[in-house]
Amino acid sequence: MRILLSAIYPYAFLLLYLIIPFDNYIRALPNILVAILVIAFPFIVKKEDFRKLKSLPIAFFLCLFLYLCINSFFSGRFYEDFNILKKVMIAAGLAILYIPVNDIKKINNAIILSALAAIVFSIYNFVLITDATGSFALGDSPQVVESLLVDRLYLGLLCTFSIVISFQAIQKKYHPNNNYHLANIIINLLFIVLIASKIAIISLFVLLLLRQFYGQRKIWKIVIAIAAIAAVVGLFFIIKSEMSSKHNPVTSHNDPPAFIENSLTYELRAVVWECAAAVISEEGFNLSGIGFDETKNRLVSCYKSDITNSQKRENFVSERYNTHNQFLDFYLSAGFIALLLFLAFIGISFLSIKKQFFPMAMLAILIMYCFMENMFHRQIGAYYIGFILIVLITRTEVPENNRIKNL
Repeated sequence: MRILLSAIYPYAFLLLYLIIPFDNYIRALPNILVAILVIAFPFIVKKEDFRKLKSLPIAFFLCLFLYLCINSFFSGRFYEDFNILKKVMIAAGLAILYIPVNDIKKINNAIILSALAAIVFSIYNFVLITDATGSFALGDSPQVVESLLVDRLYLGLLCTFSIVISFQAIQKKYHPNNNYHLANIIINLLFIVLIASKIAIISLFVLLLLRQFYGQRKIWKIVIAIAAIAAVVGLFFIIKSEMSSKHNPVTSHNDPPAFIENSLTYELRAVVWECAAAVISEEGFNLSGIGFDETKNRLVSCYKSDITNSQKRENFVSERYNTHNQFLDFYLSAGFIALLLFLAFIGISFLSIKKQFFPMAMLAILIMYCFMENMFHRQIGAYYIGFILIVLITRTEVPENNRIKNL
């Protein structure tokens, strides 16, 4: 029995990460796979496997989870906060459940195949919608938003994972798989541009800059670094200019329909962050937080009082938009201690893997996306943070890919 479970276990992990984007269509299957992993874990785990959990980043993440649970319990809001606590538990649980697996390549391949499947599915939907509507538009168009398999932010995150995985797998010397990884990079990159996932584009430029700090220092790397910095700064000013035009009373009297409004993420975040800042100002220094559910209630109250446009106000109130920033969310909901533990997890992770590009890239992606999204408010976000934790666990097992150092 143990031999059979040991053979099945890695493929359960592979299948889980393969089908995550299709959660809305096969909602029960991810939960079934997680249940299989939980049941099989005690039968196949070995004593030496637990050595993988001795890494400080994982220890700090587990401390964060335990603190969130204890804080919510003693504050009398455990039931209200359980939906978020459950997702933090999923991320930590996946890292623990991974330890009997000896080869992360299976999960990496699952991420690549998952991204390609999501791209094919989304393009197929786009063709059908374009044929039905008789119009063609890319970027922030309703056709694109409606055709995507999952939210654009998470689909961009998945494609970014896929690009980084393929990049670190390319060998300096010729290998047949190099062609496949290069093609995968191009496909995912083109798709990110077509759907106009701004955070994914910015993340890739930042990762391009980060990559220049690894391997031999060459003049062309300095040129790439300068170009990447210029591109990120340029994107920042473009987005800032768009935000200014949206807040200009001369140009904003004709507000877009609510459906398209949802895709204007820069405007959404500007409003949400202003309200989050107002709540922080009202609360003052916050040691233990006000609870994840109460944070949303306070934000909704702010939307009701501060948003003058009735249609926009109704949209924000009905959607109950969260802080769209994981750092703000931890501080408001669980207090300064939770934020400090989360920052300690990031800092310790940086110190532990700073010499390895691949895990550093994953950590950089985590930081950038946490600035733009509450990753623990969505189950798909918890799954992908779990993947990042798995990469951090394996950092000492898989040395940096020296094959691409001199590229």
